Amino acid sequence: MSGLRLHPVYRVTVFVPPAHLQALKRGILAVDDLAAGGYAHGMWESAPGREQFRALPGTASVVGEVGELVSEPSVRLEFCLPRGVPGDRARLQRVLDQGIAAHHPWNSPAVFVEALEFATP
Repeated sequence: MSGLRLHPVYRVTVFVPPAHLQALKRGILAVDDLAAGGYAHGMWESAPGREQFRALPGTASVVGEVGELVSEPSVRLEFCLPRGVPGDRARLQRVLDQGIAAHHPWNSPAVFVEALEFATP
């Protein structure tokens, strides 16, 4: 086996209630097959943890009342998209808008995008 090469990618992390995980995954994959490095549909999900928040005045929260501390089960879903290739930002934006925002149950989903490198043989 030869050494590992680094490939620039966007790593997208989103937290979602377990009951909505499969619908969110289907929504993302309907927009993009997440093809990269000879594979498609590559995703990683964690065991449920907990997400907490307190809605501030003026917020129309899906769960809980204004001022109430809410703690809900949540799954961490991650996937990568190639970065540094033509159209990469437009591809990322489509996944964020049409895949995540359109299929996530929260008004303000917790979504994080990191620019990093992925090592492959």
